[in-house]
Amino acid sequence: MSERMHHADAAWLQMEEPTSLMVITAVLWFDEPVDWERLKEVVRERLVERYPRFRQRVVPGGLLGTARWEDAPDFRLEDHLRRTKLRAPGGHAELERWVGESMSTPLEFSRPLWELHVIQGYEAGCALLMRVHHCIADGISLARVLLSLTDERAAGGGMATDFEEAGEASGTLDRLLRGARTVVGSTRAAWKRGAQLLAEPIQLMDLAVEGARGASALSRVLTLMNDPPSPFKGQLGREKRVAWSRPVPVGKVREIGHGTGSTVNDVVMAVVAGMLRRYVAARGQPPEDLRAVVPVNLRSLREPIPRELGNRFGVVFLPLPLGVEDPVARLWELKRRMDSLKRSPEAAVVFGMLSAAGMAPAPVERMAVEVMRKKASLVLTNVPGPKRQVYLAGARLSGVMFWVPMAARLGLGLSIFSYAGHVTLGVAADEGLVPEPRELIEDFEAELDSLAEAVRESGHSLPLH
Repeated sequence: MSERMHHADAAWLQMEEPTSLMVITAVLWFDEPVDWERLKEVVRERLVERYPRFRQRVVPGGLLGTARWEDAPDFRLEDHLRRTKLRAPGGHAELERWVGESMSTPLEFSRPLWELHVIQGYEAGCALLMRVHHCIADGISLARVLLSLTDERAAGGGMATDFEEAGEASGTLDRLLRGARTVVGSTRAAWKRGAQLLAEPIQLMDLAVEGARGASALSRVLTLMNDPPSPFKGQLGREKRVAWSRPVPVGKVREIGHGTGSTVNDVVMAVVAGMLRRYVAARGQPPEDLRAVVPVNLRSLREPIPRELGNRFGVVFLPLPLGVEDPVARLWELKRRMDSLKRSPEAAVVFGMLSAAGMAPAPVERMAVEVMRKKASLVLTNVPGPKRQVYLAGARLSGVMFWVPMAARLGLGLSIFSYAGHVTLGVAADEGLVPEPRELIEDFEAELDSLAEAVRESGHSLPLH
C-alpha cells in the first residue's frame, strides 16, 4: 500500500538536519523491571497493528514531488524494540546522559521511523525510551498513543484513558483553541488552490488564513522583532544534553495559583521565565524578554486518535517576561500575556504556515523556518498525562518525560509533563550552548520555592487594574 504524505507532516520531514533532528522523544521510568514478552505483545497489538504508520516507511518525493508512505516489506518488530543495559552505577545522571546521546542519533530512514528501547539496570527497576519522527504525528497525539499502551491496573485489561483534560493542567493554553479551531477550516479550503501556493511566502501564508481573523495574527507573527542574543541562541552542533526535575506536586503549584488568581499553567510558565532569568543573569547578561514557540493542540483530547495519526497543531509565540525582576509581578505579567494570546487565532495561522511550507519548494520552507528561528529562542511544550498512576506490561509507571524537536534550529527545548498529580520539567539543549542542563533544573526548583515564598509575603493580593 502507498499513500501520499499530508503537507503538514511533510514539513517536518523537510526540516530534518544533522544538527536538528525532527524526532519526538519520551522517557518512562519504573520501580520494577518490565516483562519483556508481555511488552512485545502490548506494542504489537496496541501500536503496530492499530496504527499503520508504525509499520510503514517513508519514500522521498524527489525534487518537486510529495513524500509517500509505503508498507515496509521486511518489517520486523524486533528491529524497533530493543534491550539496552545502562552504564554503572545506573542512576539518574546515567539515564539523562544516555537519553541525550540517543537524542543526538538519527533514526534509520530505510525503516519505519520509530524505536523503543528497554533500558535495563536503571536503579531497582528499568526505563523505556521511545523515539518517533515528527512526520508520523504531533507530540500530543504521540503522548496519547504511548500512554494508550498502559493500563489502569497491573493485571491489564483496561487501557488508561483518564487524561488531564482541558483543566488546570493545560490551563490557559487549551483555551487558545476556541479561536484557533475556527481558522483551520479556512486553512484547509486554501489548499484547493494548489497552484497559487507556489507563490512567494507572504501570499502563501495569506492563503492559509483567509476568511478569518488570521490576517491580523499573521501580521503580528511576521512583524515581531527578532529575539535578542542569549546563551540559548547560536551555532548548533550534533550533540544534545537532557535533564529533568523531581516531580512537583500539583497541590504546591495550585496553592500559588489560588493566591494570585492564576492557573497551574500560568504558575509553571512564570517559574520557567524566572528560571531562564536566573540562568542568563548568572552568565553576566542583562535579562531580556525571550519568546518561546509553544505548540497548541488543534485536536480535542475527547476525539479518538485517527489511525493515520498525522500533525494537527499550531504554535503561538509567547514572550516570557525575563525582564521583570519581582517574582509575583512576573507571574502577573505572564498571566496577562497568556490571556491576550488566548483570544488570537495565531496557533491556526502557524499551522497554515507549516502546512504551506510542506507543499512548497525547499527554499520557501527554509524561509518559514527562518522566521521562527529569528523570532524565538526556545520551544516550550505542555503535555497532559494520566491523572492517576498507570501500568505498562504489569509494571507501575513512576514518571514520564517528553520532548518535541527543537524545530527551526533552536537550541533549547523545555517540556512540562503532568502525571498522577505531579508536574515535571524537562530540558533538552544543544551541548555547545547549554553544556550542563542540570543547572537550569536547579534554577527551576529554586525559582519555584522563591515564587511560593514571594506570594506568601505579598499577602496573596491581586494586581490593581
